[in-house]
Amino acid sequence: MACVERCRCCADSRRHSSILYSILRSEERAASPPRRGQASRRCPCGSRRRVSLRSPQVACKAASAVLVKTLRFVQNVPCFQELPLEEQLLLVRSCWAPLLVLGLAQDRVHFETVESAEPSMLQRILTTRRQGDQPQTRAPAPGRPQHGGGGPHPPSAGEIQAIKGFLAKCWSLDISTKEYAYLKGAVLFNPDLPGLQCTQYIEGLQREAQQALNEHVRLIHRGDQARFAKLNVVLSLLRSINANVIAELFFRPIIGAVNMDDMLLEMLCAKL
Repeated sequence: MACVERCRCCADSRRHSSILYSILRSEERAASPPRRGQASRRCPCGSRRRVSLRSPQVACKAASAVLVKTLRFVQNVPCFQELPLEEQLLLVRSCWAPLLVLGLAQDRVHFETVESAEPSMLQRILTTRRQGDQPQTRAPAPGRPQHGGGGPHPPSAGEIQAIKGFLAKCWSLDISTKEYAYLKGAVLFNPDLPGLQCTQYIEGLQREAQQALNEHVRLIHRGDQARFAKLNVVLSLLRSINANVIAELFFRPIIGAVNMDDMLLEMLCAKL
């Protein structure tokens, strides 16, 4: 069973391992054999549980403030301002979620989640019919939040645990303000995005950010030769951050099914 935590189902099976219980269970199975094609009962706990914020007003307000600060940071990078608007928007669309999570770590934003109630069978049927009646729209680009239609899709406990694990990793390293800035630069200037025109220029900016981080670490943390490698691990963990999960967790509770691309464009062009 692929659950992160040891679930109650396993505990119950150990608790009822007596001979009498086993005999009774065997008789029940013999009396009512499973139907052909019937799916096995899945464990209701573990990493697949759907969760939501315990205090959405507090957490969403903090995340919104971090998003504003993040885009203000991006706008104040001179090299970023020199890029065409189309290139700027493409970069921000692809990395806003990892940058936001870095900002949550920098501001030490804590949040708690609770298990969400699963929709009833009737709700699922009505939602499926409603979506089937809507005209088909063009599929969004990979990695972009798929908002604007359908009902909410709460993130799973495993997805939230990955975010919290990343935050704990950053806090354990006690990353400085300059290190956060260099990490954000390395995330922002991603030359591997399809559709970019200034690929070589952006690749050079990413390389400069990584070199600046390396030089800063060697100057400030001379006794910790492994620190630069640990910070690179932080960068690698950011690749698993799902923009859809971040949008569902922190922004749908306050703005609903708003297209994140449209909101990012509006914020990017505004004076933050």
